[in-house]
Amino acid sequence: MTSRKQQQAETVLAILDQHYPDAGCALHYQTPWELLVATILSAQCTDVRVNQVTPKLFRRFPGPEELASASIEELEELIHTTGFFRNKAKNLQQCARTVVAEYAGQVPRTLPELVGLPGVGRKTANVVLGTAYALPGMVVDTHVKRISRRLGWTRHEDPVKIERDLCRLLPKESWTQTGHILIFHGRAICKAPVPRCTQCPVSGLCPKHGVTRSR
Repeated sequence: MTSRKQQQAETVLAILDQHYPDAGCALHYQTPWELLVATILSAQCTDVRVNQVTPKLFRRFPGPEELASASIEELEELIHTTGFFRNKAKNLQQCARTVVAEYAGQVPRTLPELVGLPGVGRKTANVVLGTAYALPGMVVDTHVKRISRRLGWTRHEDPVKIERDLCRLLPKESWTQTGHILIFHGRAICKAPVPRCTQCPVSGLCPKHGVTRSR
């Protein structure tokens, strides 16, 4: 039997899906490897900035084999503007070497294998699963965390616990698109710290509507 919370969630997502018909991954990529690299670079960085950096990076190092043997100094220079470039460069090269050595140069297709790669957490793994491989992946970033808490879908702060709650609440086939939709909504309207509740198409279904000062 569908619970009231599940009904509310389905209604909210149906409305937001119509409101954001183009909701999808904003990172530019052509292969699962490129998406994995771009997602790692997107940590503490905007997708717009990552999309400015990756074309040159992928021309210079097209795949994991090339990146595995890259000069770390050159790699750092190419990704410098994404922030935390030294740590990201180290993780990217270690990730590339692992993909080459353990997966014959192919990005793995399971969550446990993906999170076992250097620099890859559950959010990045779920991006790759859902977007590159069309497998169920519930991405929990800052937008998804904020909105799911405001909507009453979870009470947790920890992303892993939020992911668990959302996976229990929502059918598998909706996990990937839910992430896309909530990220679009978070960027456009349900902002932090002050949401634009007067512009929100689901404000009437939101328990926090009127509690958080809106504009």
